Amino acid sequence: MTTADTVLAPVGAPGFLDRERTIATAGFNRWLVPPAALCIHLCIGMAYGFSVFWLPLSRAIGLTAPKACPDMSLWQELFTTSCDWKVASMGWMYTLFFVLLGIAAAVWGGWLERVGPRKAGFVSALCWCGGLFLGAIGVYTHQLWLLWLGSGVIGGVGLGLGYISPVSTLVKWFPDRRGMATGMAIMGFGGGAMIGAPLANLLMNYFKSPSSVGVWETFVAMGVIYFVFMMIGAFRYRLPPSGWQPEGWTPPVKANAMISKNNVHLNDAHKTPQFWLIWWVLCLNVSAGIGVIGMASPMLQEIFGGKLIGLPDVGFNALDAGQKAQIAAIAAGFAGLLSLFNIGGRFFWASLSDKIGRKNTYYTFFILCIALYALAPTFAAMGSKLLFVLGFGIILSMYGGGFATVPAYLADMFGTQFVGAIHGRLLTAWSTAGIIGPVVVNYIREFQLAAGVPRDQLYNTTMYILCAMLIAGLICNYLIKPVDPKWHMKDADVAKLQAASASAAAAGPHGSYGIGFGGLDAKAALFWAFVGVPLAWGVWKTLESAVKIF
Repeated sequence: MTTADTVLAPVGAPGFLDRERTIATAGFNRWLVPPAALCIHLCIGMAYGFSVFWLPLSRAIGLTAPKACPDMSLWQELFTTSCDWKVASMGWMYTLFFVLLGIAAAVWGGWLERVGPRKAGFVSALCWCGGLFLGAIGVYTHQLWLLWLGSGVIGGVGLGLGYISPVSTLVKWFPDRRGMATGMAIMGFGGGAMIGAPLANLLMNYFKSPSSVGVWETFVAMGVIYFVFMMIGAFRYRLPPSGWQPEGWTPPVKANAMISKNNVHLNDAHKTPQFWLIWWVLCLNVSAGIGVIGMASPMLQEIFGGKLIGLPDVGFNALDAGQKAQIAAIAAGFAGLLSLFNIGGRFFWASLSDKIGRKNTYYTFFILCIALYALAPTFAAMGSKLLFVLGFGIILSMYGGGFATVPAYLADMFGTQFVGAIHGRLLTAWSTAGIIGPVVVNYIREFQLAAGVPRDQLYNTTMYILCAMLIAGLICNYLIKPVDPKWHMKDADVAKLQAASASAAAAGPHGSYGIGFGGLDAKAALFWAFVGVPLAWGVWKTLESAVKIF
């Protein structure tokens, strides 16, 4: 046995979850992999739709109205069984989601590459669905700390592993369409709330009883549904054989002015001002968007109240329980509609950035968002649901577009040699945004509420503060210049690294191994229908609820 064989051979027979068991064989259709990725991303993407639970949970004890304890500290709130939770306290769930997502992606990214996407997807399902089950216990026993630990911390780890598991896999399968491949994966994460929010609302109404608002039962039901889907996705993942490429396809020689001709080493990237400026650009763009996502459902209900059901003179506080249930269903559609814009923005803005440049794309994000946030209170005062919803839809399209565009921005600045690893480190900006955004939106709301501000004006000050944050992001984007040549790697060093990274693939032959470009055969069509039907249902429910808004 040669040295290479010794290194690559597994110790004993590979387990069912091991990477070796996921290598595709002749006849495999690569178009089976994207729906496997969507099975996972459409489930964990429900993190964006969790705001549908906040108002029901805020009256889990009082049932018909919140049983408030105004003098209760956050520490007391973690353990109380006699007082309802504040919406702002539950909003910390978003912070936990996205902080843990960034940490998990950074800490276990290397492990995923070693063990393969199947094991990562399996562990992601255990964490995300197990977190929902533990969160259900927290809701049932009315222990906020348990809800945070289950859905927030454990579920957040599942988010991170699930988020990164399909991206590198799809890139390997689609060397001829890498942008499209990664777009499909990231699209699924953005679209999870479009299915999950209306599904959660239907389940809560089904499980609601005189003694329960139906949330813990919904957590359990969704945990079971998501576990089935995520298991199917994880076990349908396949990796291409080493050296695989589609038959007849050869890597093109690219000369793209948008891609830097020089490379900056991973160990030096964070020493440059460009890294931290882009870090703040992403952080501030995401902070504004994530804060709105986290409060989308309550915000629409509180601002428009009875206007959502044809009672223009009835405010939120004057609605009865049945009417609040009606507008909650409509607001769930608003959360889903924002998800639809989030999906579209990931394709639209990333494609546009290839034409106008990354810096100009972010200029567009910040300038448009500043204008729309500043106008939001005016739209609300006018009672224009169309302008309000459209404005926030555009904002959320740029939120999604920011995620899709930033890897290319990094490649422009630092070259392509280490862009994946640099991007991984930059995701700490997302984790930070997961703290800033919800805190700004949730606690300013609580402060305004305590000050006696009418419900339909609770978010006015918040919008202006978000404008200030986006102005800071605009300035950071303006300050981004090309990297100082002193940080550029020497050509000889780059060539040495590239030779080392290519050695494993170069050790074996290149070819299709009986796996070509693939196509929509019967098996692939059925799998796409499996994920496409719930996605189409989500779009239909979203548009159905959106019509009710107007």
